[in-house]
Amino acid sequence: MKITGKITKILEKESGTSKLGKDWVKQTFIIDTGEKFNNIAAFEVFGSEKVENLNKYNKVGDDVEIDFNISCNEWNGKYFTTLQAWKIFKAKEEVATESDDLPY
Repeated sequence: MKITGKITKILEKESGTSKLGKDWVKQTFIIDTGEKFNNIAAFEVFGSEKVENLNKYNKVGDDVEIDFNISCNEWNGKYFTTLQAWKIFKAKEEVATESDDLPY
């Protein structure tokens, strides 16, 4: 899936160790799509490379296009839905061009 919006907040990195003893890191960032309703979404990047790239190439205020997956997990009868970003691009700006096609 894809969505476009402006980054409004980048939260602190979270890290830990899995049950298998592997270290993990993730970071959440918030975008505003500019829509009238349901305009805010929280996305998560997981893994050190993706977290580094999020911080290296993106800042609050950037317009971005995000490729993401939706995942849902159940725990103790409760369901948790996550938007997992796997690619973040700078949004393409549409440039208005004037054409001077009139004959002289």
